[in-house]
Amino acid sequence: MGVDYYKILGVYKSAKEDELKQAYLKLPAMKGQAEAKFKKISEAYEVLSDPQKRAVYDYQYGEKGLKGQISSGHPMSSDDAFAEYFGFSNPFGGMSGSGGGGGGSTRNGSRVNEDIFGSTFGETIVEEILTIDVKPGWKKGTKITFPEKGNESPNLVPADIAFIIDEKPHPLFRREGNDLVMTQKISLAEALTDYTAHLTTLDGRSLTIPISNVIHPGYKLVVAGEGMPFPKDPSRKGNLCINFYIKFPKRLTAEQKAHVKRAALVP
Repeated sequence: MGVDYYKILGVYKSAKEDELKQAYLKLPAMKGQAEAKFKKISEAYEVLSDPQKRAVYDYQYGEKGLKGQISSGHPMSSDDAFAEYFGFSNPFGGMSGSGGGGGGSTRNGSRVNEDIFGSTFGETIVEEILTIDVKPGWKKGTKITFPEKGNESPNLVPADIAFIIDEKPHPLFRREGNDLVMTQKISLAEALTDYTAHLTTLDGRSLTIPISNVIHPGYKLVVAGEGMPFPKDPSRKGNLCINFYIKFPKRLTAEQKAHVKRAALVP
């Protein structure tokens, strides 16, 4: 862990922001503080008052892991990363705007601290709306970065804010690359006779797909151009792949078995 920042400020690890501030304002006002110790006090407060740096200090690398990033005059830049969740319908057609289930809109709060040692400690909250334009075909893991839109502090370069796209599960479709995969449950009778698949696409269209083939276990129907848009060329789309789950009857009567046997003999 190296230097114990909590001990330097004289607070417990569970200390809240106001407790940290009170301890910080109290210590510099003490007489006879050596310059090196004064720097440590400022450094301790800088780390513990920043949730991101405090998390790194507490749970990952300690003071040594923060060395080289935090110093008494050298600028630092870091990412504030957030996950933004969208359903398949958002990246299917591409959406933007503020709020709702469409585009991604988030409120950014930047804190600017003015440090007057031994006197007052003021802070200003600056709020800004950041809007994410969801492009057609965006995949899970797509990263959108807003440069220097994060927290601000003296001697620090404002952090970047990065959003990572994640996908909510869909009740019907599963995404595999640019393809959409779904499963339809059908009866044995539907599998052996002509079957028509009815489904609604992500953009609200109704598809009617007649199937004249016998649908056997492992049968897959591929509908070209009904998948997800290609991220680099939204005019192209992947395929829709339909798998079938055939519900076999648990039992047959003697008469039904006879019918099946007779039907099986028909060329």
